[in-house]
Amino acid sequence: MIEKKKSTKKKTEKIAKADVEAEEFQAKEISNNLEGEKKRTSDRSVLLKELKAKAKKLAESIEGVDTEEIKEEFAKKKELLVPLEDYVKTGIHLGTKVITPDMKKFVYRRRADSIGVLNTSMIDDYIKKAIYAMAKYSPEQIILVCKRESGWESAKIFEEITGIRVYTKKYPAGMMTNLQLKDFYEPELVIVCDSWIDRNALGDATKTHKERVVLCDTNNFTRSADYVIPCNNKGSKSLGLVFYLLARGYIEKKKIKVQMPSLNSFVKDDGQEI
Repeated sequence: MIEKKKSTKKKTEKIAKADVEAEEFQAKEISNNLEGEKKRTSDRSVLLKELKAKAKKLAESIEGVDTEEIKEEFAKKKELLVPLEDYVKTGIHLGTKVITPDMKKFVYRRRADSIGVLNTSMIDDYIKKAIYAMAKYSPEQIILVCKRESGWESAKIFEEITGIRVYTKKYPAGMMTNLQLKDFYEPELVIVCDSWIDRNALGDATKTHKERVVLCDTNNFTRSADYVIPCNNKGSKSLGLVFYLLARGYIEKKKIKVQMPSLNSFVKDDGQEI
């Protein structure tokens, strides 16, 4: 009986000792956590001071920079070839209900009637690229093919002021590939108004490895084009605006001394000026 009491007493002492040790360990953990938190807070304060110092140095380094000059430079980059209103009035941004995978990147939305609407900023950018491509060649090295009747009138004006040869009603099949033809002609750059309707000219240019500028609507494919001009390539006003911008840009780049007709000459709008 005495031995049992002794054993129970020893167990009780062990449990009490274990409880004391646990409490001491817990107290140490809390103390360590508090110290760690203090250290982290201190680190944050140091980091905040460093950031403030860097910000102050940065502010000093940009002091004296002409913000108006930066704004002006930015505005130049965003400057359109013609006012946005002119793009909208001619319907150059209105595509078709069919949108090919090739043209998807140029379309930013569909209207309620499912018509694809082209991005006017991209239209402007790609016309500029086409002008730079044209500027590498003389008028004799470029041809423009436009079988679509809605573009014939403005294409003729384009030909008169630039000296670039234009084919409208019919493109002579094999003109660039068949040496036996009487009207054989080998340009270096071919401008095509529709990759489907003007496919013969585009095919010849592809076979002879000539540079190709292609006007593409939302329903066209671009794989045969070196330079794409996303636009409504069916309307007379839209085509007139494209030909006007290409002609004006080419004349300026090549410094051709010729009187540039007004936009309204290219784009007929029932007597209403554009």
